[in-house]
Amino acid sequence: MYKIMIVEDDEAICEELKNLLESNNYEVVILKNFADACNEILLNSPHLILLDINIPYINGEILLQDLRKKSDIPVIMVTSINHEKDEALSILYGADDYITKPYNPYILLLRIKAILKRTTNNYLEITYKELKFDLRKYTLKKGNIEIILTKNEMLIFSYLISHQNKIVTRDELMTILWDNALYINENALTVNISRLRGKLKEIGYDNVIITRKGLGYILT
Repeated sequence: MYKIMIVEDDEAICEELKNLLESNNYEVVILKNFADACNEILLNSPHLILLDINIPYINGEILLQDLRKKSDIPVIMVTSINHEKDEALSILYGADDYITKPYNPYILLLRIKAILKRTTNNYLEITYKELKFDLRKYTLKKGNIEIILTKNEMLIFSYLISHQNKIVTRDELMTILWDNALYINENALTVNISRLRGKLKEIGYDNVIITRKGLGYILT
């Protein structure tokens, strides 16, 4: 079942879209944390995103730009702004399609189906330096070398990538593991960080996860 993420702050519209999509056999997740929208999208690994331009904290087009630096997840811009400039910018920034509100539900479903049909398996792949990080297969690949991550390691690494060159606290990482029902105790984070470092070292990326004592970790 395909997973579609709705990035929209109007609760009524979210509910309308959710009902439409679920009735057509799509799994639906609605973005709640707009302050950290790009990371939330990557952690949920949707097959497609319905993205409104006017959202809290960050303009939808800017969010799209940020997302395109990390992933090729298909995006349909859904907005009430019927302006050629916004449509052109959305496509320029990497949107796969554009539809204005009020939209025809049948047309929206056709566009979703068309995009999912033509999309390759690369939309859940993130690039880090020369590594290809596949969020669906939990793999790191460099050339012909492929390393398999555990789900814990995948969650930690994807969060560090989305906050590259910024300090990430242990509490942030433990919250991610807790929210995904994978957190056991504080020592589990240390163990997973150590294992992740070991796997990165195997493919030539030693010392890229730096410990900042009393603060957390930083991915360089």
